[in-house]
Amino acid sequence: MAKSITVKVLDNCYLSPPPNSAPQTSLPLTFFDIPWLFFSPGQTLYFYEYPYSTSYFTSTAFPNLKHSLSLTLQQYYPFAGNLKSPPKPGKPELVYTEGDKVQLTLAESNGDFNHLSGEKQFLPLLAVQVTVFPNAGICIGLTHHNVACDGRTFNNFMKTWAWYYSLGPLGDYSSPIKSLPCYDRSVIIDTCGLEAIFLKDWWNRNSSQEIVAVGTQTNVDLSNMVRATFVMSLSDMERIKQWILAQCKRKNKSQPIHLSPSVLTCAFVWVCLLKTQVGVNEKCVGEEPIYFGFNAGGLARLEYPVPTTYFGNCIGFGRGMAKMNELLEEDGIIVAAEVFGNTVKRLDKSFFGGAEKWISDWEVMYGSELHVMVSGSPKLDLYETDFGWGRPKKIEEISIDTTRAISLTECRDLDGGIEVGLALPKPEMDAFVTLYTEGLKALP
Repeated sequence: MAKSITVKVLDNCYLSPPPNSAPQTSLPLTFFDIPWLFFSPGQTLYFYEYPYSTSYFTSTAFPNLKHSLSLTLQQYYPFAGNLKSPPKPGKPELVYTEGDKVQLTLAESNGDFNHLSGEKQFLPLLAVQVTVFPNAGICIGLTHHNVACDGRTFNNFMKTWAWYYSLGPLGDYSSPIKSLPCYDRSVIIDTCGLEAIFLKDWWNRNSSQEIVAVGTQTNVDLSNMVRATFVMSLSDMERIKQWILAQCKRKNKSQPIHLSPSVLTCAFVWVCLLKTQVGVNEKCVGEEPIYFGFNAGGLARLEYPVPTTYFGNCIGFGRGMAKMNELLEEDGIIVAAEVFGNTVKRLDKSFFGGAEKWISDWEVMYGSELHVMVSGSPKLDLYETDFGWGRPKKIEEISIDTTRAISLTECRDLDGGIEVGLALPKPEMDAFVTLYTEGLKALP
C-alpha cells in the first residue's frame, strides 16, 4: 500500500520590511505590466538538500530565513504591497504602505523530497512557503504575480534574499548589496501607444465581469497530470543542428536563419509534443494552424536604455505559426526551427510589431493542447541561488500544470544544457518520453 503523504503546518507568519525602512510607494503599471493582469501567478519551487531534522531547521535556519527575507523586502518592498485596481479611468498600480507584509508559511512533509506536490494559492504579488523534509531537504515555494515583475527581477530578488541569508544572524548587514532595484518608471517609454490599448481591454473586461485569470484552466484534470524534466545537452543540440543542416543540403533547401540552443531545443520538443496528440486530438489533422509562443527579453531590443536592475516587466511576446501537416512530416523539426528562429529575428528587428494583439495572442496559447507556450528562460542562472546549503538540487515551475506551457531553465549539471519541464496527462507523457528519447537516438 502506498505511503500516505502528509503536510503539517508548523508556523504561519507575516513579514514586513524593518520599521520605517521602506518608503510609501505607488508604482503605476507600464504597458509591459498591464497584460499580466489577465494571467494567473507563477509558482516556483526551489529544492535544497538539507540532511538535518525539522527541529534543527526551525531553531537555526528558519529564524535567519525570516530575518533575511525582511531585509530583502526592505529593498524589494513592492512585493510586500498590493495590486490596486481602481475603476475606470484609473490605472492599476502597485501600492506599498508601512505595515504591508508577505505571508510566510513553514510546513513539514513526510513525502519523498524529490516528489513534492502541493496546494496552489492565488495570492496578491507574493507568498512564500518553506517545507521541510526531515533529514533530507527543504523546499522554498513562491507564488508571485507576474504583474509585479518579470523573471529577471524575480531572480534578482531571490539572489538578494540568498545573499542576506548567507551573511548569517551576526552578519554585517550594512555592507551594500551588489545592485539595488531601480523603481524609475520613466525609463519605460511607450512609443507605440500600447498602454491605452491594453488599459481599454482591461476596463472593458472588468466592467463586463469577463475577467478570468488565464491559466486557471478548469478543463485540466490535475489528478491525471504527470510532471517531468528532460535535459537537452549541448551535444544533443549540436546533433539536431547538424541533422537540420544535412537535410537542408540534401534537399537543396535554404537553412533556418537562427539556430540557437533555445531554438534547437524548442523545435525538437514542439514536434514531439504535437506527435503525442496524433490520434488523440481530432484537430491534429491537415493544415490546422499551430502556434508556438514565448516571452522575449526587451532590455537588448529596445531603442532606449533600461537598467538591468529595473523593477518590473520588460518582456514582449513572440508567436510563430506553422501548419499541422508540415510539423508532422519528416522535416517537421526544420519547419519548427525556421518558424521559431524567424520569430526571434522579427522581434530583434521590430520588437513591437503586432504588440497591440499581445493579450489576445497570449490567451490562445494558455491551456491549449496543441499550441505550445514557453515559460522561463535558460539565461537566468537560477541554479546559482545559493543560501549557503549549496546550489538547488532541483527547480520546478509548477504553474505549467494548468497553463500547459513548457518551462525552460539552464541545466544544473551539464554546462550549456537546458532543462525542459513538462506537465502532461500520463498517456501523453508516456508517448512524449518515447518520442523524445527515440528521436534523439535516431540522430546521427
